Order: sequence, then C-alpha cells, then structure tokens
Amino acid sequence: MVRKTFVMLCLLSGITSMMAQGQQQQRWDPKSTEWHYPVPPKVKPGKVPGAPPSDAIILFDGKDLSQWESADRENPGPAEWKVQNGELIVVPGKGTIKTKEFFGDCQLHIEFKSPSPGPHNGQDRGNSGIMLQSRYEIQVLDGDNNPTYVNGMVGSVYKQKAPEVNAYTINGEWQVYDIYWRGPRFTTGGELKEPAMVSVVLNGILIQNNYVLNGSTPYIGLPNYTPHGRMPLTLQDHGTEVAFRNIWIRNL
Repeated sequence: MVRKTFVMLCLLSGITSMMAQGQQQQRWDPKSTEWHYPVPPKVKPGKVPGAPPSDAIILFDGKDLSQWESADRENPGPAEWKVQNGELIVVPGKGTIKTKEFFGDCQLHIEFKSPSPGPHNGQDRGNSGIMLQSRYEIQVLDGDNNPTYVNGMVGSVYKQKAPEVNAYTINGEWQVYDIYWRGPRFTTGGELKEPAMVSVVLNGILIQNNYVLNGSTPYIGLPNYTPHGRMPLTLQDHGTEVAFRNIWIRNL
C-alpha cells in the first residue's frame, strides 16, 4: 500500500510539473525562440539531378586532369590516366591518383562505369576505390552477378561494412555515387576524439547509413586511426580500366 501511494505521488508530482511548464511556455513570446542570424548562404542547385551546385568544386568535367596528380610518393608528377570521350579512365600500371586540393568533411558526387568483365570475377572485375582523406575506402567494383566477400563488394566500406543492399545495375551502365563524409576528430595530442562517419547513396538508394568507421581500411590487418588533418581524395589503380565522370565535391 505504501509503495502504491509513493508511485501515485510521483505521478502526480510529474503531472503537476509538466502542467506548470506548459503554463509557463504559454506565457512565452513566440519570438523568444526564433533567430535570424547567421543567414545560410544561397546555393543554386544543378539544373538536372547530378549536376554540380553553384558552390561545388569541379574535380573532373570531362576535359582534363588539371585537378589531379600522381599519388606515388616516390615518383610524384602529373596524373597519367586517360581522358577520352569525356571520361577519366584508369590506365593500369600508372598508379593511383590524388587531388591537388586537400579535403575534410565533404559531399562527393562521382560516377563510374565498369569495363567489360572478360574472364575476370570477384575482386578482379572492375576494381577501383574512392579513398576519402586518402585512407578510408568506398569500394568500386563490378556488382553485376559478381560474388565476392561482402565487405569488399561494391558499396562497401572496404573490409569494414557491407552495403545494406546491392544497388549496382548492370555492367556497362554508369553507376552514381553520392557520398556524405564526416572525417575523424583528433585532440591536439593526437588522440582520437570522434571517429569518422559516412553515408553512401548508390543510384539513388541509401546503402550506408551514418556508418561509424573503426579506422582506416587496409587490405591486410585491422582498421586503426592515426592522427591527420585535411587530405587529398584519391582514386585507386587496381589493374582494371574503370571509367569515371562528373566528379564534384562540396566542403562541409
């Protein structure tokens, strides 16, 4: 009986408190919860879906490699991939390329097309990678009837997280990635403060939903974080002639 009385008193107290708060809020001026500054900047959307908005940095518009260079630390120089018919095509053996500009948090739009599969399967079919801040890979791979390990299939956060679904269409068609990236935060002493997080949309379908990364995405071994700041975006040479187009990025 005592316990029931105590519970009733707690409920009545809670209700009384909520009623008091409600009455107090009713006396507020609605303007007290409005603010007018700072005003968000105006950004003009692209004219068609996938077209860059007015504040985007164009990384490849089908014309040249002026925004890119070789990612080879021992042999730095110009990017040696091929530009043909408005496409940026991997030249196997010429190495991974990176942007000249450094990026952190970003919205990235990039379209890719897998080459003819020929006799290849698994990781040997249309393999490349989009390396955010040079070390966190979103996998590029032919996903048309091409079984492989699921945390290495198209749309995966490589070796960490399989995509929620396989949204790849068919080989020979352009695939459209929209990637929303929040980089890791480190203390001034180099300790991890906040891990990285990514959302990935492939062909209009959400396939990675605010995934929190465990660290970098190595081929061998476990993920780990090492302190860094803004870094180039890199595209991987993995031995197949993957084509890219319409690459743009927004700093967030």
